[in-house]
Parts: sequence; structure tokens; C-alpha cells
Amino acid sequence: MPGPLDGVRIIDLTAMLAGPFATMMLGDQGADVIKVEPPGRGDHVRAGGNRSGGLPASFLNLNRNKRSITIDLKCEKGRAVLERLAAGADVLVQNFRPGVVDRLGIGESDIRLVAPDIVYVSISGFGETGPFAGKPTYDPIIQAMSGLASIQGGSDQARPRLVRTVLPDKLTAITAAQAITAALLARARTGAGQHVRLSMLDAVVAFLWASDMGAQTFPDRNVSAQRAASFIDLIYETADGHISVAVMRDHEWEGLTRALDHPEWLEDTRFTTPALRDRNINERLAMIQEVLATRTTGEWLARLEAEGVPVAPVLTRAQSLDHEQIRASAIAVEVEHPQAGRIRQARPAARFEGTPSEIRRGAPQLGAQTDEILAEAGLGEDDIAALRRDNVVGG
Repeated sequence: MPGPLDGVRIIDLTAMLAGPFATMMLGDQGADVIKVEPPGRGDHVRAGGNRSGGLPASFLNLNRNKRSITIDLKCEKGRAVLERLAAGADVLVQNFRPGVVDRLGIGESDIRLVAPDIVYVSISGFGETGPFAGKPTYDPIIQAMSGLASIQGGSDQARPRLVRTVLPDKLTAITAAQAITAALLARARTGAGQHVRLSMLDAVVAFLWASDMGAQTFPDRNVSAQRAASFIDLIYETADGHISVAVMRDHEWEGLTRALDHPEWLEDTRFTTPALRDRNINERLAMIQEVLATRTTGEWLARLEAEGVPVAPVLTRAQSLDHEQIRASAIAVEVEHPQAGRIRQARPAARFEGTPSEIRRGAPQLGAQTDEILAEAGLGEDDIAALRRDNVVGG
């Protein structure tokens, strides 16, 4: 049975990470994603390392369930080819710097002339207005601007730190994928397409607000410097490794004191309520760490789990894939790629009971489906050959 987005066609003009990850998720859910790339070089991610069969792991993991066509969008004939594809599509997604698509003649108003009801999606770094709108950006820049690096540092006075994964890019991708499906639902109800605009900065600030911007929530109150978080992470050393232990509710705190054989902590006036335990977090976590260092990871897992305390071993990336929970959930799957050979990837995260997602095809070679896509758009063999001779499309 096909995925929930079966029958939806998406023209994907994006490169790098945020846009391609968003469209890959939609492809996993059944959409026909046509990846449009510049002839000769394609998406910059194709140049990455850790390769097999000429394809880097990063490209394989961002572009499965897509077909590739190469078009020179800087020439009039190339724009005409794109318009032809857009006329038969439901969604067009682009992440050029603001203003570039308009200069190329493929902005929202241009595409809507040939596809009046299309969902046109623009992904940018900072948005389309403001002093930073035209600036180039990458993930660390957004971490810096959004406050995320300060949050990761622990306080307004501490040295800011980056999250060690490209969170803004990936979060923007998830936000974009949700927004696209919402716009498609609105179109199904009203018959009208629309322009969806999203910036990486938008996505991260909105993401942070739920849990990290409490002091900024009431605009008519003066806000002092952000109170320092604990200097201790919720990662503890054991006699032979590391574990994470997190307690929020009173019954979890009580279970922790039993597991650690320190019932007297329940009478300590610094820790009698969740608010007090938070206020005295450094003292509390230091006490816990001192005790946890006395036994092995296995011993503590057994004792803490028996008391209902949230706990888990700290695993490397390779160890996580071998953990019984990851295996039981079948999160990592192995598939055959026609060029790269056998590869392992994370399956689509959302499981649809009636319309399951699936990995239908691996990430494409550059321009591999150019002729196929052009033929579907109604071009004959002679027309396609002429476009090749003029270097409008490649293979």
C-alpha cells in the first residue's frame, strides 16, 4: 500500500541539508520528489567524503526516495523546462538566498503563472527582511544568533557552546515538512495554493521558546541575566562507564534515594520539593555523582530500574545501534543501493498503519532520471536531445 503522500509531486530546488532533509521525509511518505540540480556539479553535498560507489554517506542519507534531473536555470530554456515541470507539480521548494529566485525568473509570482494552485516554499537562513536577510549562513551562525549557543553554555555569563549536531538545519527541515503537509491540506479544502516562508532562525527561536525562554515570556517585566544552570550534566560516571539519571517527580526522587541507599536525603531541607531540588541542583547532583562512582553501570541500571527511576546507559553511536531497544524498534534498516551497495539508514520515524512509509529508491546519481522526467512532462526524444545539445539539461 502506498504512503500517505502518494500522488503528490514535489519539485525540489534545495541543496545542502535543511531543504533536502525536508523533501526526503516527504518522499519517504510517498511523494514523488524531483530533485533539480545544476548540470555538472549538482548539490554541494555530493562532493562530501566517506563515499561508496561515487556517493557520499551524507548525500545518501538526505536524498533517498528522489529522482534527479539537471537543469541550467540561468538560461531561458532551462527556466522553461522548470516551468513545465512545475505545471504538473503540487509543491515547489527552494532555499536560494532571498532575491535569487526572482532574479532567475523562478520566484513565486513567476511559477504561479504556470501553476496557479502550487504550494511554493521558500526556506532561508534569516528570512526575507531585516539587515541579515541577504547574508550567507550555516548552522553555527543560527545557533549563535538564536540564543541556542548561550543556552548550551549554561548561563548568560558562561562561555557559549555549540550543540554538537546541526540542530537548526534538521529542525528547520522537520518544520518545513510539517508546514508543507499543512499547506497541502489547506489546498485540498480550499483549492488555493499559497507561499510558505520559513527561516532557520524562525524555526530555532520557536523551538526554544517552549522550554528555554521563560524569562523572556512577560515583556513588561525586567529580566536579569539568565540564572546559571548546573555545572554538572545529567551524565554520571560509574565505576566502569557512564549513565544518565533524571528525576523530576517526588516519587522518582524517593526511588533514587532508596536505590542509592541514602534515605536521609528525603529529610534534607534543600531537596524536599522539586523547586528546592532545582535551586540546589549543584549540591544535589554532586552528592549523586559521589555515590554512583562506587558501583558499575550494570549494577546501577538494575537498582535504579527496580525503583522506577528514569535511567539509561550512555552509549557511543556504534553501541546505540547494537542496543536491544534500538534493535527491537527496528530503527536502523539495511537496503541495497545500485551504486553504493549495501547501506544502513534510519527508517522513516513516523509509522503509518494504513499507508506505510518506505524506502522505495536510494539517493540518485546526478541527473540519472533526466530523460524519464522530461518524457513524463511531455517532451519527445528529439526535444530532449536538443536540450542536451544546448547544455540546458545534463545526464
